[in-house]
Amino acid sequence: MVNNNMTMVFWLALLGAAYSYFLYPLLLGLVPRRRKVASPAPAQPPFLSVIITVYNESGRIADKLDNTLALDYPAERREIIVASDASDDGTDDIVASYAGRGVRLVRAPRHDGKEAAQALAIAAARGDILVFSDASTRLPPHSLRRIADNFLDPAVGAVSSEDRFLSPDGKTVGEGLYVRYEMWLRRLESERAGLVGLSGSFFAARREVCADWDLLAPSDFNTALNCARRGFIAISDPELLGYYPALQDESREYQRKLRTVIRGITGLMRQPQVLNPFRYGLFALQVWSHKVMRWLVPWFLLLLLVSSIVLAASAWVYALALAGQVAFYLLVIGGVLSRRLREHALVKIPYFFAQVNVAIAHASLAFLAGKRITTWQPSKR
Repeated sequence: MVNNNMTMVFWLALLGAAYSYFLYPLLLGLVPRRRKVASPAPAQPPFLSVIITVYNESGRIADKLDNTLALDYPAERREIIVASDASDDGTDDIVASYAGRGVRLVRAPRHDGKEAAQALAIAAARGDILVFSDASTRLPPHSLRRIADNFLDPAVGAVSSEDRFLSPDGKTVGEGLYVRYEMWLRRLESERAGLVGLSGSFFAARREVCADWDLLAPSDFNTALNCARRGFIAISDPELLGYYPALQDESREYQRKLRTVIRGITGLMRQPQVLNPFRYGLFALQVWSHKVMRWLVPWFLLLLLVSSIVLAASAWVYALALAGQVAFYLLVIGGVLSRRLREHALVKIPYFFAQVNVAIAHASLAFLAGKRITTWQPSKR
């Protein structure tokens, strides 16, 4: 009886661990692509409000503003607003020096977090389309025109960029298997019921989608959920790129993952109705598959290991499964002990996968213990 129960645990755990990363994309690929509709181009391009959110960015805000001002878009059809989350390092003074070039500063009275600063900027913005970006993100010249073109489709409520990383010498860093996988999965979702999360460093949304701006939820995730609630979809554009420096400190990368998951769980718990497939159809199933099931992966992996240990002596398939897991975790341990080993793909991929799932488990427990994150300190890159 014990073995029968444990056998069921083994197969359910294996299915759960594999579903979000492997089975979900395969199932998504079977769903017909959304039919795109493009309205005729208007006589003049839409008015865009570019909102740059900052907190103590004196070291790079000037470069960011220079980059934004140089974007290829009619100056009379866009405005640039810097939303300062009560910066106290001279950032606001630098922004003020750009007032003569049309840059406006909106300053939060207290350091209440990124979303609170963005909300103030939204209230001050005049644009039909709001473009959000971080100080660390460099944009290609065609970015704003590309955004405007995407919104010719009346079904589109938000547009996400794709991330590209830069080394300290300014060269594009190899994306890595995980990032390539994520961008591929985003494209699959974008072509069906829409993204379940945007790139927080660079995205755009219709003003009406931003009406319900939640100060306690991550704006990139919440905007995607708001699109579904208002009958729009959020899409990813492979030709809309945001370049930003890769993190050099691995401990900061772990903290970033931890923060992202805690904020993501918080955002979903504040809009749980989007999990209802009877109301939101395929989009709800995408949220379950991409978010909830992925947040459960570390616990499925733990159950898989325990059940494999218990069942290893009963059949060769369970012994083989246990041997595979032991080999996998030995590679992870090797990566933990040696930075040099982590440079090899055979170790790098298991190490990164394990790090992601440890961060998810850590974040889940922290959330259940009451941890919430609203204020933010930009990662030093």
